[in-house]
Amino acid sequence: RKPVMNYVLACITLFHGGATEISVKARGRAISRAVDVVEVCRRRFLPDVKVKNIDISTEQLAPFEGGGSPINVSTIEITLAK
Repeated sequence: RKPVMNYVLACITLFHGGATEISVKARGRAISRAVDVVEVCRRRFLPDVKVKNIDISTEQLAPFEGGGSPINVSTIEITLAK
């Protein structure tokens, strides 16, 4: 579990390095952290950056060795653009 600010710094570095668009992806419980990263970037450090797209979906993971049914895991991809 990395702190939110590590990811915020990575986003800022990418935009200052010349990127015009970046994606923040997360699965499961990390989804709320991805949303926090995007909001901190937008509101505090990069006010000119806009949310271009948000994709949500569900992945099915194979069950563990004990058998059982497949496990559903939610995913999110947030695209930011200058």
